Amino acid sequence: MSEVPTYHGDTEARRTPGKYLFFLRIVVSPWWMLFLLCLACLSCAKRPDATTIVMIIDNSPTNLDPRIGTDGSSERIDELMFDSLLRKDDHFNLHPSVAEKWEMPDPQTYVFHLHHGIRFHDGRPLTAKDVKWTLDTIRNGSVITLKTSAFKFIDRVETPDDFTLLIHVTEPNATLLWSLSEGAFGIVPYGSGKDFNRNPVGSGPFRFVRHIPDSEVIIERNHDYWGEPPHIERVRFAVIPDITTRALELRKGSADIQLNSLNSDVIGTLRHERNLEIVDEPGTNLAYLAFNLRDPILKDVRVRQALAYAIDRQPMLHYFFGDMGRLADSILPPQHWAYNGAVPHYEYDPQKANAILDGAGYARGKDGVRFHLNMKTSIDETTRLMAAVLQQQLRAAGIALDIRSFEFTTFYADVTKGAFQLYSLRWVGATNQDPDIFEYVFHSASFAPKRANRSYYSNPKVDALIEEGRKTVDQKRRAEIYRQVQEILARDLPSINLWYLDNVMVHSTRVRNLHISPAGNYDFLATAEIVR
Repeated sequence: MSEVPTYHGDTEARRTPGKYLFFLRIVVSPWWMLFLLCLACLSCAKRPDATTIVMIIDNSPTNLDPRIGTDGSSERIDELMFDSLLRKDDHFNLHPSVAEKWEMPDPQTYVFHLHHGIRFHDGRPLTAKDVKWTLDTIRNGSVITLKTSAFKFIDRVETPDDFTLLIHVTEPNATLLWSLSEGAFGIVPYGSGKDFNRNPVGSGPFRFVRHIPDSEVIIERNHDYWGEPPHIERVRFAVIPDITTRALELRKGSADIQLNSLNSDVIGTLRHERNLEIVDEPGTNLAYLAFNLRDPILKDVRVRQALAYAIDRQPMLHYFFGDMGRLADSILPPQHWAYNGAVPHYEYDPQKANAILDGAGYARGKDGVRFHLNMKTSIDETTRLMAAVLQQQLRAAGIALDIRSFEFTTFYADVTKGAFQLYSLRWVGATNQDPDIFEYVFHSASFAPKRANRSYYSNPKVDALIEEGRKTVDQKRRAEIYRQVQEILARDLPSINLWYLDNVMVHSTRVRNLHISPAGNYDFLATAEIVR
Protein backbone atom coordinates (compact mmCIF):
# COMPACT_ATOMS: atom_id res chain seq x y z
CA MET A 1 0.00 0.00 0.00
CA SER A 2 1.15 3.52 -0.62
CA GLU A 3 0.02 7.11 -0.64
CA VAL A 4 0.56 9.83 -3.17
CA PRO A 5 -0.73 13.43 -3.39
CA THR A 6 -4.37 13.78 -4.36
CA TYR A 7 -5.64 16.29 -6.91
CA HIS A 8 -9.00 17.96 -6.38
CA GLY A 9 -11.17 20.85 -7.53
CA ASP A 10 -14.55 22.13 -6.31
CA THR A 11 -17.99 23.63 -6.80
CA GLU A 12 -20.67 22.31 -9.11
CA ALA A 13 -21.07 24.36 -12.27
CA ARG A 14 -24.72 25.29 -11.89
CA ARG A 15 -24.02 26.56 -8.38
CA THR A 16 -20.79 28.38 -9.22
CA PRO A 17 -20.52 32.15 -9.78
CA GLY A 18 -19.85 32.85 -13.43
CA LYS A 19 -16.49 34.54 -12.90
CA TYR A 20 -15.17 31.67 -10.84
CA LEU A 21 -16.50 29.03 -13.26
CA PHE A 22 -14.71 30.82 -16.10
CA PHE A 23 -11.47 30.65 -14.11
CA LEU A 24 -11.91 26.93 -13.53
CA ARG A 25 -12.56 26.21 -17.19
CA ILE A 26 -9.54 28.17 -18.33
CA VAL A 27 -7.19 26.57 -15.82
CA VAL A 28 -8.13 22.99 -16.59
CA SER A 29 -8.89 23.40 -20.32
CA PRO A 30 -7.36 20.63 -22.47
CA TRP A 31 -6.44 23.06 -25.25
CA TRP A 32 -3.25 24.19 -23.55
CA MET A 33 -1.97 20.62 -23.75
CA LEU A 34 -2.92 20.35 -27.42
CA PHE A 35 -0.93 23.53 -28.02
CA LEU A 36 2.10 22.07 -26.23
CA LEU A 37 1.90 18.81 -28.12
CA CYS A 38 1.71 20.57 -31.45
CA LEU A 39 4.76 22.72 -30.65
CA ALA A 40 6.88 19.99 -29.08
CA CYS A 41 9.59 18.35 -31.14
CA LEU A 42 9.25 14.64 -31.76
CA SER A 43 12.02 12.56 -30.26
CA CYS A 44 13.97 10.10 -32.39
CA ALA A 45 13.05 6.97 -30.44
CA LYS A 46 12.37 3.90 -32.61
CA ARG A 47 8.98 2.27 -32.98
CA PRO A 48 8.56 -1.02 -31.11
CA ASP A 49 9.38 -4.15 -33.12
CA ALA A 50 6.78 -6.76 -34.02
CA THR A 51 7.44 -8.86 -30.91
CA THR A 52 7.77 -6.17 -28.22
CA ILE A 53 5.21 -4.08 -26.36
CA VAL A 54 6.53 -0.81 -24.94
CA MET A 55 4.71 0.33 -21.82
CA ILE A 56 5.32 3.73 -20.28
CA ILE A 57 5.80 3.99 -16.52
CA ASP A 58 6.42 7.28 -14.72
CA ASN A 59 8.73 5.95 -11.99
CA SER A 60 11.56 3.45 -12.03
CA PRO A 61 11.04 0.44 -9.71
CA THR A 62 13.07 0.79 -6.53
CA ASN A 63 13.71 -2.91 -5.96
CA LEU A 64 12.60 -5.96 -7.99
CA ASP A 65 13.09 -8.34 -5.08
CA PRO A 66 9.41 -9.06 -4.24
CA ARG A 67 10.33 -9.37 -0.56
CA ILE A 68 11.49 -5.74 -0.52
CA GLY A 69 9.91 -3.59 -3.25
CA THR A 70 6.74 -1.85 -2.05
CA ASP A 71 6.41 1.01 -4.56
CA GLY A 72 3.81 0.66 -7.29
CA SER A 73 6.25 0.04 -10.17
CA SER A 74 8.17 -2.65 -8.27
CA GLU A 75 5.09 -4.54 -7.09
CA ARG A 76 3.31 -4.49 -10.45
CA ILE A 77 6.34 -5.66 -12.43
CA ASP A 78 7.11 -8.26 -9.76
CA GLU A 79 3.61 -9.70 -10.20
CA LEU A 80 4.56 -10.61 -13.77
CA MET A 81 7.82 -12.36 -12.79
CA PHE A 82 6.89 -14.04 -9.51
CA ASP A 83 4.10 -16.34 -8.40
CA SER A 84 2.27 -16.07 -5.09
CA LEU A 85 0.55 -18.73 -3.03
CA LEU A 86 -2.89 -17.24 -3.74
CA ARG A 87 -4.45 -14.79 -6.19
CA LYS A 88 -7.33 -12.29 -6.01
CA ASP A 89 -10.20 -11.84 -8.46
CA ASP A 90 -11.82 -8.54 -9.44
CA HIS A 91 -13.83 -8.54 -6.20
CA PHE A 92 -10.73 -9.34 -4.10
CA ASN A 93 -11.86 -12.84 -3.25
CA LEU A 94 -9.02 -15.34 -2.90
CA HIS A 95 -8.34 -18.26 -5.26
CA PRO A 96 -5.62 -20.89 -5.68
CA SER A 97 -2.35 -20.09 -7.39
CA VAL A 98 0.88 -21.92 -6.44
CA ALA A 99 -1.19 -23.36 -3.59
CA GLU A 100 -3.79 -25.48 -5.36
CA LYS A 101 -5.78 -25.76 -2.13
CA TRP A 102 -5.54 -24.92 1.56
CA GLU A 103 -7.31 -25.68 4.81
CA MET A 104 -7.32 -24.70 8.47
CA PRO A 105 -7.37 -27.72 10.80
CA ASP A 106 -7.56 -25.25 13.69
CA PRO A 107 -7.82 -21.43 13.95
CA GLN A 108 -4.04 -21.05 14.30
CA THR A 109 -2.79 -23.40 11.59
CA TYR A 110 -2.84 -23.03 7.81
CA VAL A 111 -2.00 -25.97 5.55
CA PHE A 112 -1.16 -25.23 1.91
CA HIS A 113 -0.86 -27.92 -0.76
CA LEU A 114 1.34 -26.78 -3.63
CA HIS A 115 1.05 -27.51 -7.34
CA HIS A 116 3.53 -30.02 -8.73
CA GLY A 117 5.65 -29.25 -11.79
CA ILE A 118 6.25 -25.51 -11.26
CA ARG A 119 9.79 -24.40 -12.09
CA PHE A 120 11.73 -21.21 -11.61
CA HIS A 121 13.08 -19.45 -14.67
CA ASP A 122 16.49 -21.09 -14.14
CA GLY A 123 14.95 -24.58 -14.19
CA ARG A 124 14.91 -25.29 -10.44
CA PRO A 125 11.65 -26.84 -9.17
CA LEU A 126 9.52 -24.65 -6.89
CA THR A 127 8.84 -26.45 -3.61
CA ALA A 128 7.61 -25.69 -0.13
CA LYS A 129 11.22 -25.06 0.90
CA ASP A 130 11.28 -21.99 -1.38
CA VAL A 131 8.07 -20.60 0.11
CA LYS A 132 9.43 -21.14 3.63
CA TRP A 133 12.69 -19.39 2.69
CA THR A 134 10.76 -16.44 1.30
CA LEU A 135 8.71 -16.08 4.48
CA ASP A 136 11.61 -16.68 6.86
CA THR A 137 13.89 -14.10 5.23
CA ILE A 138 11.13 -11.50 5.38
CA ARG A 139 10.47 -12.28 9.05
CA ASN A 140 13.97 -12.76 10.47
CA GLY A 141 15.69 -9.65 9.16
CA SER A 142 17.77 -11.37 6.46
CA VAL A 143 16.44 -8.68 4.14
CA ILE A 144 15.41 -5.22 5.28
CA THR A 145 11.79 -4.80 4.28
CA LEU A 146 8.59 -3.03 5.26
CA LYS A 147 6.72 -6.28 4.69
CA THR A 148 7.91 -7.79 7.97
CA SER A 149 4.92 -6.39 9.86
CA ALA A 150 2.47 -8.25 7.61
CA PHE A 151 3.81 -11.55 8.94
CA LYS A 152 4.40 -10.64 12.58
CA PHE A 153 1.69 -13.06 13.73
CA ILE A 154 3.50 -16.08 12.26
CA ASP A 155 4.99 -18.30 14.94
CA ARG A 156 6.75 -20.79 12.67
CA VAL A 157 6.71 -22.27 9.16
CA GLU A 158 7.10 -26.01 8.51
CA THR A 159 7.56 -28.14 5.38
CA PRO A 160 6.54 -31.79 6.04
CA ASP A 161 7.31 -32.55 2.37
CA ASP A 162 8.20 -30.75 -0.85
CA PHE A 163 4.60 -29.80 -1.61
CA THR A 164 3.07 -29.14 1.81
CA LEU A 165 3.52 -25.93 3.78
CA LEU A 166 2.30 -25.38 7.35
CA ILE A 167 2.06 -21.90 8.82
CA HIS A 168 1.39 -21.62 12.55
CA VAL A 169 0.20 -18.25 13.88
CA THR A 170 0.31 -16.94 17.43
CA GLU A 171 -3.39 -16.02 17.33
CA PRO A 172 -6.22 -16.30 14.80
CA ASN A 173 -5.49 -13.87 11.97
CA ALA A 174 -7.66 -13.79 8.87
CA THR A 175 -5.44 -11.21 7.12
CA LEU A 176 -2.62 -13.69 6.51
CA LEU A 177 -4.15 -15.13 3.36
CA TRP A 178 -4.28 -11.73 1.65
CA SER A 179 -0.66 -11.14 2.63
CA LEU A 180 0.21 -14.28 0.64
CA SER A 181 -1.49 -13.10 -2.57
CA GLU A 182 -0.04 -11.33 -5.60
CA GLY A 183 1.42 -7.89 -5.14
CA ALA A 184 1.95 -8.48 -1.44
CA PHE A 185 3.92 -11.71 -1.86
CA GLY A 186 6.21 -13.29 -4.45
CA ILE A 187 8.05 -16.60 -4.05
CA VAL A 188 11.85 -16.48 -4.48
CA PRO A 189 14.20 -19.50 -4.74
CA TYR A 190 15.77 -21.00 -1.63
CA GLY A 191 19.06 -19.27 -0.85
CA SER A 192 18.16 -15.91 -2.44
CA GLY A 193 20.20 -13.25 -0.65
CA LYS A 194 20.31 -9.51 -0.20
CA ASP A 195 21.54 -8.87 -3.76
CA PHE A 196 18.75 -10.92 -5.36
CA ASN A 197 17.29 -7.81 -7.02
CA ARG A 198 20.30 -7.59 -9.36
CA ASN A 199 19.16 -10.69 -11.23
CA PRO A 200 15.73 -11.70 -9.94
CA VAL A 201 14.56 -15.22 -10.74
CA GLY A 202 10.88 -16.06 -10.37
CA SER A 203 8.43 -18.61 -11.72
CA GLY A 204 5.89 -16.21 -13.25
CA PRO A 205 4.74 -15.74 -16.87
CA PHE A 206 7.66 -13.38 -17.64
CA ARG A 207 11.37 -13.63 -16.87
CA PHE A 208 13.80 -10.83 -16.07
CA VAL A 209 16.12 -9.51 -18.80
CA ARG A 210 17.55 -6.24 -17.51
CA HIS A 211 16.88 -3.16 -15.42
CA ILE A 212 18.57 0.17 -16.09
CA PRO A 213 17.47 2.48 -13.23
CA ASP A 214 15.53 5.56 -14.35
CA SER A 215 15.57 4.27 -17.93
CA GLU A 216 13.94 0.88 -18.58
CA VAL A 217 13.00 -2.59 -17.40
CA ILE A 218 12.80 -5.43 -19.92
CA ILE A 219 11.10 -8.78 -19.35
CA GLU A 220 10.47 -11.63 -21.78
CA ARG A 221 8.03 -14.51 -22.11
CA ASN A 222 8.57 -17.57 -19.94
CA HIS A 223 7.92 -20.28 -22.52
CA ASP A 224 7.88 -22.94 -19.80
CA TYR A 225 5.31 -21.20 -17.61
CA TRP A 226 3.16 -23.69 -15.70
CA GLY A 227 0.02 -21.71 -16.55
CA GLU A 228 -0.93 -20.24 -19.91
CA PRO A 229 2.18 -18.53 -21.34
CA PRO A 230 1.90 -14.90 -22.48
CA HIS A 231 1.12 -14.17 -26.12
CA ILE A 232 3.87 -11.59 -26.53
CA GLU A 233 7.61 -12.21 -26.56
CA ARG A 234 8.86 -9.16 -24.73
CA VAL A 235 7.79 -6.09 -22.72
CA ARG A 236 9.90 -3.00 -22.34
CA PHE A 237 8.87 -0.68 -19.51
CA ALA A 238 10.12 2.78 -20.50
CA VAL A 239 10.60 5.17 -17.56
CA ILE A 240 9.35 8.60 -18.69
CA PRO A 241 8.73 11.05 -15.81
CA ASP A 242 7.55 13.97 -17.96
CA ILE A 243 3.86 13.89 -18.85
CA THR A 244 4.23 15.77 -22.16
CA THR A 245 6.95 13.37 -23.31
CA ARG A 246 4.73 10.41 -22.38
CA ALA A 247 1.95 11.79 -24.57
CA LEU A 248 4.34 12.41 -27.47
CA GLU A 249 5.71 8.86 -27.33
CA LEU A 250 2.17 7.51 -27.62
CA ARG A 251 1.24 9.89 -30.44
CA LYS A 252 4.16 8.97 -32.68
CA GLY A 253 3.91 5.24 -31.98
CA SER A 254 7.21 4.71 -30.15
CA ALA A 255 5.22 3.50 -27.11
CA ASP A 256 2.17 1.24 -26.95
CA ILE A 257 0.58 1.51 -23.51
CA GLN A 258 0.28 3.79 -20.51
CA LEU A 259 -1.93 3.21 -17.49
CA ASN A 260 -2.90 5.96 -15.04
CA SER A 261 0.05 8.20 -15.86
CA LEU A 262 -1.69 10.95 -17.86
CA ASN A 263 -4.06 13.66 -16.63
CA SER A 264 -7.52 14.29 -18.04
CA ASP A 265 -6.33 17.21 -20.19
CA VAL A 266 -3.82 15.06 -22.04
CA ILE A 267 -6.24 12.14 -22.34
CA GLY A 268 -8.85 14.48 -23.82
CA THR A 269 -6.34 15.57 -26.44
CA LEU A 270 -5.24 12.03 -27.29
CA ARG A 271 -8.84 10.97 -27.94
CA HIS A 272 -8.46 12.60 -31.36
CA GLU A 273 -5.54 10.35 -32.37
CA ARG A 274 -6.55 7.64 -34.86
CA ASN A 275 -3.76 5.27 -33.86
CA LEU A 276 -4.72 5.33 -30.17
CA GLU A 277 -7.57 3.88 -28.12
CA ILE A 278 -8.65 4.87 -24.61
CA VAL A 279 -10.06 2.41 -22.09
CA ASP A 280 -11.69 3.72 -18.91
CA GLU A 281 -12.57 1.19 -16.19
CA PRO A 282 -13.62 1.65 -12.54
CA GLY A 283 -10.59 1.76 -10.27
CA THR A 284 -9.90 1.58 -6.55
CA ASN A 285 -7.42 4.37 -5.74
CA LEU A 286 -9.10 6.60 -3.16
CA ALA A 287 -8.76 10.35 -2.65
CA TYR A 288 -9.60 11.60 0.82
CA LEU A 289 -9.59 14.72 3.02
CA ALA A 290 -8.42 14.09 6.59
CA PHE A 291 -8.96 16.01 9.85
CA ASN A 292 -6.81 16.25 12.96
CA LEU A 293 -9.17 15.26 15.76
CA ARG A 294 -6.80 16.62 18.40
CA ASP A 295 -7.64 20.10 17.14
CA PRO A 296 -10.08 21.94 19.47
CA ILE A 297 -12.41 22.76 16.57
CA LEU A 298 -12.17 19.61 14.47
CA LYS A 299 -12.62 17.27 17.43
CA ASP A 300 -16.31 18.31 17.32
CA VAL A 301 -18.05 15.79 15.05
CA ARG A 302 -20.66 18.43 14.18
CA VAL A 303 -17.96 20.57 12.59
CA ARG A 304 -16.74 17.62 10.52
CA GLN A 305 -20.26 16.81 9.39
CA ALA A 306 -20.87 20.44 8.47
CA LEU A 307 -17.68 20.42 6.39
CA ALA A 308 -18.90 17.31 4.60
CA TYR A 309 -22.16 19.04 3.66
CA ALA A 310 -20.30 22.21 2.61
CA ILE A 311 -18.06 20.42 0.08
CA ASP A 312 -19.39 19.72 -3.41
CA ARG A 313 -17.32 16.81 -4.74
CA GLN A 314 -18.90 16.18 -8.14
CA PRO A 315 -17.56 19.29 -9.92
CA MET A 316 -14.10 18.52 -8.54
CA LEU A 317 -14.26 15.16 -10.23
CA HIS A 318 -15.60 16.75 -13.42
CA TYR A 319 -13.15 19.62 -13.87
CA PHE A 320 -9.98 18.05 -12.59
CA PHE A 321 -10.46 14.44 -13.66
CA GLY A 322 -12.85 14.65 -16.60
CA ASP A 323 -15.44 12.57 -14.70
CA MET A 324 -13.02 9.63 -14.76
CA GLY A 325 -13.97 8.36 -11.33
CA ARG A 326 -16.82 7.85 -8.87
CA LEU A 327 -17.74 9.58 -5.64
CA ALA A 328 -16.61 7.54 -2.65
CA ASP A 329 -18.57 6.28 0.37
CA SER A 330 -15.88 4.18 2.05
CA ILE A 331 -12.17 3.55 2.11
CA LEU A 332 -13.04 0.20 0.46
CA PRO A 333 -14.02 0.31 -3.24
CA PRO A 334 -17.46 -0.88 -4.41
CA GLN A 335 -15.88 -3.95 -6.03
CA HIS A 336 -14.66 -5.22 -2.66
CA TRP A 337 -16.51 -8.08 -0.99
CA ALA A 338 -16.62 -6.14 2.32
CA TYR A 339 -17.83 -2.82 0.85
CA ASN A 340 -20.86 -1.15 2.42
CA GLY A 341 -22.52 1.61 0.41
CA ALA A 342 -25.51 1.86 2.76
CA VAL A 343 -23.84 4.36 5.07
CA PRO A 344 -24.72 7.95 5.96
CA HIS A 345 -24.24 10.23 2.95
CA TYR A 346 -23.43 13.93 2.82
CA GLU A 347 -24.85 15.46 -0.32
CA TYR A 348 -23.84 19.03 -1.06
CA ASP A 349 -26.09 21.18 1.13
CA PRO A 350 -24.58 24.51 2.30
CA GLN A 351 -27.81 25.44 4.11
CA LYS A 352 -27.61 22.30 6.21
CA ALA A 353 -23.92 22.98 6.89
CA ASN A 354 -24.80 26.45 8.18
CA ALA A 355 -27.68 25.11 10.27
CA ILE A 356 -25.40 22.53 11.95
CA LEU A 357 -22.78 25.14 12.78
CA ASP A 358 -25.41 27.55 14.08
CA GLY A 359 -26.87 24.84 16.30
CA ALA A 360 -23.40 23.92 17.55
CA GLY A 361 -22.83 27.50 18.72
CA TYR A 362 -20.25 28.57 16.12
CA ALA A 363 -21.60 32.06 15.51
CA ARG A 364 -20.42 34.27 12.66
CA GLY A 365 -18.34 37.30 13.51
CA LYS A 366 -18.83 40.74 12.02
CA ASP A 367 -16.77 39.63 9.03
CA GLY A 368 -19.05 36.62 8.52
CA VAL A 369 -16.37 34.16 9.67
CA ARG A 370 -17.14 31.54 12.32
CA PHE A 371 -13.57 30.24 12.64
CA HIS A 372 -10.35 29.70 10.66
CA LEU A 373 -8.96 26.35 9.54
CA ASN A 374 -5.55 25.67 8.03
CA MET A 375 -5.06 23.22 5.17
CA LYS A 376 -1.58 22.01 4.28
CA THR A 377 -0.83 20.92 0.73
CA SER A 378 2.13 20.01 -1.43
CA ILE A 379 3.32 22.49 -4.08
CA ASP A 380 1.67 20.48 -6.85
CA GLU A 381 -0.31 22.95 -8.97
CA THR A 382 -3.54 20.97 -9.14
CA THR A 383 -3.48 20.29 -5.42
CA ARG A 384 -3.13 24.00 -4.70
CA LEU A 385 -5.97 24.78 -7.10
CA MET A 386 -8.14 22.26 -5.30
CA ALA A 387 -7.40 23.93 -1.98
CA ALA A 388 -8.26 27.32 -3.46
CA VAL A 389 -11.62 26.00 -4.61
CA LEU A 390 -12.32 24.51 -1.19
CA GLN A 391 -11.40 27.85 0.31
CA GLN A 392 -14.12 29.62 -1.66
CA GLN A 393 -16.72 26.95 -1.06
CA LEU A 394 -16.24 26.75 2.69
CA ARG A 395 -16.55 30.53 2.90
CA ALA A 396 -20.28 30.06 2.19
CA ALA A 397 -20.51 28.19 5.50
CA GLY A 398 -18.62 30.90 7.36
CA ILE A 399 -15.35 28.96 7.46
CA ALA A 400 -12.14 30.73 6.50
CA LEU A 401 -9.71 28.21 5.03
CA ASP A 402 -6.07 29.28 5.15
CA ILE A 403 -3.74 27.43 2.76
CA ARG A 404 -0.08 26.67 3.28
CA SER A 405 1.87 24.79 0.58
CA PHE A 406 5.18 22.99 1.02
CA GLU A 407 7.56 20.80 -0.97
CA PHE A 408 6.17 17.25 -0.75
CA THR A 409 8.78 15.86 1.64
CA THR A 410 8.13 18.65 4.14
CA PHE A 411 4.38 18.40 3.68
CA TYR A 412 4.35 14.63 4.19
CA ALA A 413 6.62 14.88 7.25
CA ASP A 414 4.15 17.31 8.84
CA VAL A 415 1.26 14.97 8.04
CA THR A 416 2.95 11.94 9.60
CA LYS A 417 3.75 13.79 12.82
CA GLY A 418 0.30 15.37 13.17
CA ALA A 419 1.32 18.97 12.41
CA PHE A 420 -1.84 19.88 10.47
CA GLN A 421 -5.53 20.64 10.76
CA LEU A 422 -6.57 19.39 7.31
CA TYR A 423 -4.69 17.63 4.50
CA SER A 424 -5.52 15.55 1.46
CA LEU A 425 -3.80 12.47 0.01
CA ARG A 426 -4.68 9.44 -2.05
CA TRP A 427 -4.55 5.77 -1.06
CA VAL A 428 -2.96 3.77 -3.88
CA GLY A 429 -3.16 -0.01 -3.69
CA ALA A 430 -4.02 -0.16 0.00
CA THR A 431 -7.73 -0.74 -0.62
CA ASN A 432 -7.10 -3.74 -2.89
CA GLN A 433 -6.15 -6.05 -0.05
CA ASP A 434 -7.81 -7.35 3.08
CA PRO A 435 -10.17 -4.92 4.87
CA ASP A 436 -7.72 -4.95 7.74
CA ILE A 437 -6.68 -1.57 6.32
CA PHE A 438 -9.22 -0.25 8.83
CA GLU A 439 -6.84 -1.34 11.60
CA TYR A 440 -3.92 0.46 9.94
CA VAL A 441 -5.83 3.72 9.44
CA PHE A 442 -8.48 3.93 12.17
CA HIS A 443 -7.52 1.77 15.18
CA SER A 444 -6.51 3.75 18.26
CA ALA A 445 -3.32 1.67 18.49
CA SER A 446 -2.27 2.92 15.04
CA PHE A 447 -1.62 6.59 15.80
CA ALA A 448 0.97 8.36 13.67
CA PRO A 449 3.90 8.53 13.24
CA LYS A 450 4.28 4.76 13.57
CA ARG A 451 1.16 3.93 11.58
CA ALA A 452 -1.47 5.70 9.49
CA ASN A 453 -4.09 6.87 12.01
CA ARG A 454 -3.02 10.47 11.40
CA SER A 455 -6.41 11.82 12.41
CA TYR A 456 -5.84 10.41 15.93
CA TYR A 457 -9.31 8.92 15.74
CA SER A 458 -10.31 6.77 18.71
CA ASN A 459 -13.56 4.85 19.11
CA PRO A 460 -13.60 1.78 21.41
CA LYS A 461 -16.47 0.24 19.43
CA VAL A 462 -14.52 0.53 16.18
CA ASP A 463 -11.41 -0.90 17.86
CA ALA A 464 -13.37 -3.90 19.11
CA LEU A 465 -14.96 -4.55 15.71
CA ILE A 466 -11.61 -4.30 13.92
CA GLU A 467 -10.05 -6.76 16.34
CA GLU A 468 -12.99 -9.12 15.91
CA GLY A 469 -12.70 -8.84 12.13
CA ARG A 470 -9.01 -9.66 12.21
CA LYS A 471 -9.63 -12.87 14.18
CA THR A 472 -12.74 -14.01 12.30
CA VAL A 473 -12.05 -16.49 9.50
CA ASP A 474 -15.57 -16.77 8.06
CA GLN A 475 -15.75 -14.22 5.24
CA LYS A 476 -19.49 -13.58 5.50
CA ARG A 477 -19.17 -12.80 9.17
CA ARG A 478 -16.14 -10.59 8.49
CA ALA A 479 -18.10 -8.68 5.84
CA GLU A 480 -20.83 -7.94 8.39
CA ILE A 481 -18.26 -6.76 10.94
CA TYR A 482 -16.66 -4.36 8.46
CA ARG A 483 -20.07 -3.10 7.32
CA GLN A 484 -20.59 -1.94 10.90
CA VAL A 485 -17.15 -0.32 10.94
CA GLN A 486 -17.97 1.61 7.77
CA GLU A 487 -21.30 2.83 9.17
CA ILE A 488 -19.65 4.20 12.32
CA LEU A 489 -16.83 5.85 10.38
CA ALA A 490 -19.35 7.51 8.06
CA ARG A 491 -21.00 9.09 11.11
CA ASP A 492 -17.81 9.99 12.96
CA LEU A 493 -16.01 11.31 9.86
CA PRO A 494 -12.34 11.22 10.85
CA SER A 495 -11.89 11.83 7.14
CA ILE A 496 -14.05 12.54 4.11
CA ASN A 497 -13.88 9.99 1.30
CA LEU A 498 -13.83 12.00 -1.91
CA TRP A 499 -13.71 9.69 -4.96
CA TYR A 500 -12.28 6.53 -6.46
CA LEU A 501 -10.26 7.30 -9.56
CA ASP A 502 -10.81 5.21 -12.69
CA ASN A 503 -8.09 3.14 -14.30
CA VAL A 504 -7.49 4.88 -17.63
CA MET A 505 -5.38 3.22 -20.29
CA VAL A 506 -4.22 4.78 -23.54
CA HIS A 507 -2.89 2.18 -25.97
CA SER A 508 -1.93 1.89 -29.62
CA THR A 509 -4.25 0.11 -32.02
CA ARG A 510 -1.55 -2.48 -32.71
CA VAL A 511 -2.19 -4.13 -29.31
CA ARG A 512 -5.40 -5.82 -28.20
CA ASN A 513 -6.94 -8.10 -25.56
CA LEU A 514 -6.19 -5.74 -22.70
CA HIS A 515 -8.30 -6.32 -19.58
CA ILE A 516 -7.75 -3.78 -16.79
CA SER A 517 -8.37 -5.15 -13.32
CA PRO A 518 -9.84 -2.86 -10.63
CA ALA A 519 -6.51 -2.99 -8.82
CA GLY A 520 -4.79 -1.34 -11.79
CA ASN A 521 -1.97 -3.87 -11.98
CA TYR A 522 -0.18 -5.04 -15.14
CA ASP A 523 -1.60 -8.55 -15.45
CA PHE A 524 -3.19 -7.58 -18.79
CA LEU A 525 0.27 -7.98 -20.31
CA ALA A 526 0.00 -11.74 -19.82
CA THR A 527 -2.97 -11.84 -22.22
CA ALA A 528 -2.12 -8.91 -24.53
CA GLU A 529 -1.57 -9.56 -28.22
CA ILE A 530 0.12 -7.64 -31.02
CA VAL A 531 -1.95 -7.23 -34.16
CA ARG A 532 0.03 -8.64 -37.07
